[in-house]
Order: sequence, then structure tokens, then C-alpha cells
Amino acid sequence: MRPPRIRVPRIPSRRARRPGSLRAKLTLSGIAMLATGIVVATCISLVGVKHYLMSAIDADLLRTRDGIEQARPTADRIAAIGTVAKLNGTLSPDDLGHATGGTLLFAAIGADGEATKVAGIRTDARQRALAAAVTDPAALVNASQPRDVHVDGRLHRATAVRLGDGQLVVLASSVSSVHKVMAKVVRLELAVGVVLMAGLGTASFFGARRRLRPLEDMVETASAIAEGSPDGEEGPDGLGLSRRVAAPPDKHSVSEVEQLRLALNAMLHQVEAAFLTREHAAAQLRRFVADASHELRTPLAAIRGYLQLYERGMLTEDEERTRALARMTAESERMARLVDELLALARLDQRPELRPRAVDVARLVEESLADLSAQQPDRPVELTVGPRDGNGEGEGCVALADEAVLRQVVGNLVANVRVHTPVAARLDVSVTRVPAEDGHDGRDGDVRDGSDEDAGARGPLDGERIVLRVADEGPGMAPQDAARIFDRFFRTGSAQGSGLGMSVVRAGTEAQGGTVHVTTAPGAGLAVTVTLPGTDGGAPEGGDEKSPEESGQARLAASRTMVTSDSAPTRTGGPHAPAPRVT
Repeated sequence: MRPPRIRVPRIPSRRARRPGSLRAKLTLSGIAMLATGIVVATCISLVGVKHYLMSAIDADLLRTRDGIEQARPTADRIAAIGTVAKLNGTLSPDDLGHATGGTLLFAAIGADGEATKVAGIRTDARQRALAAAVTDPAALVNASQPRDVHVDGRLHRATAVRLGDGQLVVLASSVSSVHKVMAKVVRLELAVGVVLMAGLGTASFFGARRRLRPLEDMVETASAIAEGSPDGEEGPDGLGLSRRVAAPPDKHSVSEVEQLRLALNAMLHQVEAAFLTREHAAAQLRRFVADASHELRTPLAAIRGYLQLYERGMLTEDEERTRALARMTAESERMARLVDELLALARLDQRPELRPRAVDVARLVEESLADLSAQQPDRPVELTVGPRDGNGEGEGCVALADEAVLRQVVGNLVANVRVHTPVAARLDVSVTRVPAEDGHDGRDGDVRDGSDEDAGARGPLDGERIVLRVADEGPGMAPQDAARIFDRFFRTGSAQGSGLGMSVVRAGTEAQGGTVHVTTAPGAGLAVTVTLPGTDGGAPEGGDEKSPEESGQARLAASRTMVTSDSAPTRTGGPHAPAPRVT
């Protein structure tokens, strides 16, 4: 089944994005906010200026009215003086204020409400218009503040005062000067606002362009990756995933844009790593399938060849038929073992849910060595079991592991010695317990040219550990071969076997939170050290069994595999000697 094809939307070019770009929106937003601020400030200032000027006019009217009331003049006195202007001249300037200039309009109101002539107060058109505009002169006398009246269509502020003889006089002042001042203020603030908006718009445009430049770099980088990096900067993945967004000139910036740039670069790094990991896994899978096909094809070809010989009647002798049947049986068994090992690796690769329990490692080793002695009775074998300090031999070598998987690991280690070393080669096996307070990790010597690619990311086992060491006196391995000992289907020269045994050892050990370490050198034999988590004094199988939760399954830490090219490994001194130093 083919995977669905994902249609990648085309990212518009920078020119196509310009009309609705974030830069333009930010600039327009700044101008709009400035314009709103200017309008609000203008309105507030106009209200304040108008209130101030109107208050000044009202104050002038009230001071003039109060001055006339204090003088208590009569019409006869006004006539004697000559005019109201002269009357004002006889008053104190503090009482009359600024109303003594030509800004006030006086009108004497008769009993009929019409303008009447009083000495010094004329009855021309303006006085008559003022008298007509005042509908209730008596109310103006009693009002504490001047009121609005419209004289010839123009707004005036007016108040009234009674003379000493009861004559009513209306005082009014035009507010046209206020309107003129306000018009000037509006024009001035509009001019200043336009200049400010132009300056702010320009500064905002270039400022946004500078600040948003990293965003454009991000878009260009993402577009180049989505389009296959047309600029030719492809990385090892061939898609340009190695591209990164360059840092801005201001390297100390901690703005949101800089945080986004760092997050995008981190994401691209993760995507590139995941892509390369997937490609590496796919290449390994292709190589694995090819190797598996080749390994399965060999026994199948042999079986098919013998069957064709038998079908054509070329196996006429009983001895020939017996030999052919034996070869077909051997090849079928080889193919079955290969399939079993492939299935075991597949199950371990899927990270199955193991059932760790207290397992006596020494018992499993003894059973595997018994099988080896039955197959190769002439091979010298020595087994040493006990704690590192030699106190209480055979006591406490209990690991927290899945018994079926651990049995397969031990069996493959012993089978590796049986298949790849001469019968006369000595085999030394030791099982020891390392206390929790001991910092020993089961390695023998320093790691100098191994294949521990991720040792720095995986810490040593915590708590008590069980160390299994299988050392032979076989031909050993060259450093370049030792570095590939755990690769699947790897075999040296004309070595027999499927090339999966050590892969199963590593996968099974790692699945249980253990580590594997190999020490070898040409002509110096091979030593494999397996370190497993202990049970901290738990009973072996058959005693008080612990549940997976109680057995501390969470202690299965990440594991690591190391190969060392070194001198011949250390041997035990005898059946009753202390266990060798397993490092």
C-alpha cells in the first residue's frame, strides 16, 4: 500500500505578501493609534481652552456687574456724568476688570421690554437686538452666572443689573473671539499632528522592517526547505534541512522574534536528526533484509539442489541418498535457527513488556555449560561463582531479569565459544555480585577503540549488579572486526554461524537494563562481560516470587555496549580461587 501523497501548499513570494504584510499592518496600526491620540488630545485641549476663555468672559461680566451694583448709580447721575463709559471710569479698576474696554454691550430695558434711551446708553440697532434677545431680564439680574443669548445670530454671554432708581441695564459680551482662538488651536494641532504622523509612520515602517527581518529569514528558510532548497544548500539529507535562521545583528536580543528564531532552529535540528535517523534506520532495514534474504537463500538453494538431484534420479546409491538427506536436514535446521534468531531479534526490537523476576544466574550458566560438555566433552571449562570479595561462594548471584531472555543470552554466549573456538581452547566463566556501594561497572580495562557511540548518554547501573564473564582462549579478533561484533549477520572470514548470536546477546541484555562489554585482541581470546541489575538480596526462582511491580522493574536503566581491543583477559586461578577482577 502506497503512502498518501501530501500536497504541500505553495508559500507566496515576498512581493505577493507585501500588500497585507505584517510590516504594513504594524505601520498603519501605529499611525492609526497616533491619529487617535492626536484627535483625543485636540478635543481635550479645545474643551479646556473654550472653558478657560468662556470663564474669562463670564468673570469680566460679573466684575462689571458687581462694580455697577456697588456704585448704585441712577439715570440722573449717569446723565450728569454723561455716559456709562464715564461711569465706568469713576469705578475702581479692580471692580471693573477688563470690561471697561469696548468689549461690552449695554442696553437699558424699559417696562415694555424694549430698549429705552438712558443718558449715556444709546438705542441703536445693537441695543435693540440685545433687548429683543433677552426675554426675561429679571432672571438675568438674579442669575449667579451669565447666560447665553443670541444677538443678530451671534452668541453672547449676558447678565443684568438694576440701577439705583430701578432702571434695568443688560450687559453682554460677544464670544466670537473664543471661536477664533479655538480655530487657531485646531489648525495648529492638525499641523503638528500631520508632522508627527508622517515622522512616526516613517520611523515605524523602517523600525518594523528591521525588527521583522528575522521573520522574513524564517519564511525564506522554511520555503527553501519545503521547495527542496533551490539555492543549492542541501545538507546530507538532500532537502536542505541543515539550513538555519541566521542570528540578528543584535545578538543580545531576547524579544519574541528572537525566541521564535531559536525555537525554529531547534525544531529544524530535531527534524533533521529525526530524518537522518529514519534514513539510517531505513538503510539498516534494507541491508538487514538483503542479508536475511541471502542467508535464507543459501540453505534453500542447497535443499533445492539435492531435491533436483533426487528428482532426476541422479542419487542412485543408498549412501548418496543418505548423505543428501543429512545435508538437507542440516540446512533446514540452519534455516530454522536463523528464523528463530530473527524472530527473537524482532521481538526484542519491539521492546516487549518483559517480566523481570529474581533469577539465579549461576543455575542458568551451569545448565548451558552442561549442554556444552555434552557436545564437546574434551573442552576444558572452569566456572567460578561467588561475590567479588569471595565471602559466601554461590550466595547472592541473583539477577532481576526475564528468565527466558536471560537463558537465550547465556546460551548464545556459550554457543559462540563452541562454534568459533577450537575444542582445546579453554573456557572460563564467572558469575559475581557487585554491591551497590561499589562503583565497579563490569569493564575489564579502559575503553580505547570500541563501538560505544552513546556511552555518554547512558549512565551506569544503579544499585547491586550481577556480572557474568565468559572468556575463551580462542583466536580472538582484530580491532576492526571487534568494532562490528554486534552487527547483525556480521562474520569474520570463513566463520560459521548466522552472524546473529552476539546481536541477540546485546539486544537481550539491553532489554533488561544491562550492559555488554567485549575485550579481545588477535591471538588473545575473547572475553564478554554482561552486567545485569541485581535484586538487592532477593530470593531466586522457587522462593518468594515478587511481582513485576515489587521487583523494581523501574530500575532497568538504559544500557550500553562497548568493545575493547586489549590484551588477553584475566583468568581465574582455580576452582576455589576468588573470582577474577571483573571490570
